[in-house]
Amino acid sequence: MIAPLDESTSLRQQQPLVIPRADHTVSRSNISSGALKVLYRLHNAGYRACLVGGGVRDILLGREPKDFDVGTNATPEEIRKLFRNCRLIGRRFRLAHVQFGGEIIEVATFRALNGPDPGLEPEDSDDSAPVEAGLIRSDNVYGTIEEDAQRRDFTVNALYYDIADFSLLDYAGGLDDLQTGIIRVIGDPEVRYREDPVRMLRAVRFAAKLGFRLHPDTEAPIHKLAHLLRQVPSARLFDEILKLFISGYATQTFELLRLYGLFRHLMPLTERCLRKLQAGFPRTLLIRALNNTDQRVLENKPVTPAFLYAALLWAPLCDRIEILKERGLSPQEALHQAADELIEQQNKHTSLPRRFSVPMREIWALQNRFERRSGKRAMAFLTHPRFRAAYDFMLLRAEAGEPVAELAQWWSEVQTLPEAEQANAFSAPKDPSRRRPRKRRPASSSTH
Repeated sequence: MIAPLDESTSLRQQQPLVIPRADHTVSRSNISSGALKVLYRLHNAGYRACLVGGGVRDILLGREPKDFDVGTNATPEEIRKLFRNCRLIGRRFRLAHVQFGGEIIEVATFRALNGPDPGLEPEDSDDSAPVEAGLIRSDNVYGTIEEDAQRRDFTVNALYYDIADFSLLDYAGGLDDLQTGIIRVIGDPEVRYREDPVRMLRAVRFAAKLGFRLHPDTEAPIHKLAHLLRQVPSARLFDEILKLFISGYATQTFELLRLYGLFRHLMPLTERCLRKLQAGFPRTLLIRALNNTDQRVLENKPVTPAFLYAALLWAPLCDRIEILKERGLSPQEALHQAADELIEQQNKHTSLPRRFSVPMREIWALQNRFERRSGKRAMAFLTHPRFRAAYDFMLLRAEAGEPVAELAQWWSEVQTLPEAEQANAFSAPKDPSRRRPRKRRPASSSTH
């Protein structure tokens, strides 16, 4: 059952703070045309229609929203009747996705406060269910906007922009928390975390993204309840990993995850290696990879989960390779066996789909190919589909202090050469010790 709010917040939920259009900064010019079409069509059909959640929050903070969510009293089936470009998704909570070109507007029916099973935020809806009794399994009980506000996770996400009169509705003190930079759980944090442990990850993600701090009541139970993440399906945690680390705030998020003891339940093998490094931690490849990821997101460059996971699991992979080599395996055999073992163990915590695990393994395996710098096969390596990812990974290794700096410099320089000069660069071996000894001719018996 949803935890009751404190007395002051409960009163606010019955009588929301209503901010008229003239007194807030949310404007239709900040809202996408697709979201406006959804809001107006629902309103004109006689339904309540409000922009809600992160879109409202980001506009108030002067940020550009990445997406827009709509709350309404129309049921998913009624929404589908209004929009031909609509499909319904989810089992725990039915959502409507209305598509306009490349933009998808998520439309959720207001949820009831009390139902057979307390529910998740629409943002977390998917087709899987938690495994332990007591966690949320179904949430298709619809209610009023007041109930919906209390069901949301954090106060800053419980702000509604009503298209009927362009007013802003604050049911839980979210405006005050936006102004003071606080992430605060609505209701009893321990109860809300037990309902859905992923809320702990969401709290950290929003704190890192917005540069906010967790309210003392919100952060207090996290250390004690972090282990509950083990009850969340690994496939769902994979999705959360992407949200945590591919949103442009990976470094701050990572630091908070470790601070609150959450990271060790997501990547236990990596956490074990980081603890061994201790003072050397800031120089690890991982922190550099996270900084690199943030920079790529900032520059609107693509970021692949395969590269991210290759960095997240590199330290435990290297540790395991050394152990296997000591047992007599060749470097290549050790790498493949270590990768097999590592992926199997990691999948128990956060699953890694094959479409990402396969290229991740290639990035790892190709590191050895950089050592060969002569011959046609070495030159052909430049055209390998995974060359760029493997090369970028080697650069991170060099920056982290691994003994590949000379290799990284050579491969960086050779890529800048014209094609004819590239052929010359690959024509002679760069490691004299690997040259084949020249056969000596027998001494001549002729006399002069």
